Amino acid sequence: MHRLVKQTLAAGVVLAALTACGTETRDHAAPEHTATRAAVPAPPKKKPVQGLPGMPPVLDPQDVYAADRPNRLSPVVKDFPSRVYVPNTESDTVSVIDPKTYRIIETIHVGRQPQHVVPSWDMKTLWVNNNRGHTLTPIDPRTGKAGKPVDVHDPYNLYFTPNGKYAVVMASLDRELVFRDPHTMERKKTVPVTCYGVNHADFSLDGRYFIVSCEFSGELLKVDTEKMKVVGQQKLPFRGAMPQDVKISPDGKRFYVADMMADGMWVLDGDKFDKPRLIPTGKGTHGLYVSRDSREMYVSNRGEGTISVWDFAQDKVTKKWHLPDGGSPDMGGVSADGKVLWLSGRYNAEVYAVDTRTGEQLARIKVGSGPHGLAVYPQPGRYSLGHTGIFR
Repeated sequence: MHRLVKQTLAAGVVLAALTACGTETRDHAAPEHTATRAAVPAPPKKKPVQGLPGMPPVLDPQDVYAADRPNRLSPVVKDFPSRVYVPNTESDTVSVIDPKTYRIIETIHVGRQPQHVVPSWDMKTLWVNNNRGHTLTPIDPRTGKAGKPVDVHDPYNLYFTPNGKYAVVMASLDRELVFRDPHTMERKKTVPVTCYGVNHADFSLDGRYFIVSCEFSGELLKVDTEKMKVVGQQKLPFRGAMPQDVKISPDGKRFYVADMMADGMWVLDGDKFDKPRLIPTGKGTHGLYVSRDSREMYVSNRGEGTISVWDFAQDKVTKKWHLPDGGSPDMGGVSADGKVLWLSGRYNAEVYAVDTRTGEQLARIKVGSGPHGLAVYPQPGRYSLGHTGIFR
């Protein structure tokens, strides 16, 4: 009897030991015991994206912005000082702000009517788009010094193809998309368009096409990146539509287009280029900026001094932040750590710093007249698609 009890207890100890081995964490379990664990199905493999030839591979097919996580700076920019560059359209200057002190540390004189400060594809240069001066002024973000202006006609805005092969100038009044050498800005191909006021754009997940907004005629274009050809065009279904900023959703399935006259965002399937639906966000909807975790998008409503927060998963606006004393929040970007949203105050000659966790205004800084396409630099990412900083 005693022998039977002892044998039973011994068997129990062995079984307990085997069970304990089977429940160890994956990092500590011995190889010979892995067979005792329940089989866990492997996660489905993500289908690789066949991107534009020469384009860096897509890191995550479910998240266009996977490379933009907080403080994940490229070796190219990690030693650049953190600055906020503000083009003042009516002062013909760029105000340079130290984001730690909220103070202007330098004022750079540039050409007539600077509209946007645009990071180059290789992230080594900031290009100031002097729209009416018909030049681009290069700024070295390592030193903060401006170089010799380059002659470029009607550079309202500037983008770069995802493979870095071309710069794309949004020649708004010329009614052209001009493909240029991304370094010398030599003209390579001019694409005339029939819409009026090409101004903002964003590229598809695979980089093979981009969607362009036409501000003055209320239209959208779809452009084949490799062929450098307009392959789609549609009029927005709102009388007096005035589309502005364009952003793709993290999963690459939808494009959002801000419309300052329709007071909201248009949402459409870029692949199908179908009829868009309008989502109200606020008066004078203008700029669109994705959070560092790809969960939300900050929408500046220039006409009412507010910022709407769009939740991608919930497919709706979940918060609205009001600037104290109002304002005219326009274009800008998110800090490298994701904690601060910086926006220019177009009609108030000021810049706003807003806490992305609470919506609290952290600073209100006086700058030159008509501040517009503000760029926060550096930002995380592997390469720049242009505008005030679209990184992937």
